[in-house]
Amino acid sequence: MNNRQYTIRSIPARVDRELRRRAKVEGRSLNAVVLDVLEQAVTPTSEPKLHHDLDFLIGTWIEDPKFDEAMEECERIDEEDWQ
Repeated sequence: MNNRQYTIRSIPARVDRELRRRAKVEGRSLNAVVLDVLEQAVTPTSEPKLHHDLDFLIGTWIEDPKFDEAMEECERIDEEDWQ
């Protein structure tokens, strides 16, 4: 593998902020995030995109009867409202 290095100038402030925000949220280096963004930009859209932004939630669900009860109330349909 031939590693290449780029020097990129005049990065818009909003782009810099977003890249740094992503790196912080994902717990990754700025370099890794920029490489991912570049890779996505040149990858054909026919390939499925893999998303890892919610991986930290995997296996964290805690059963909560009160939550289930609240959700049942939210899912209840009032027939009078639909006439």
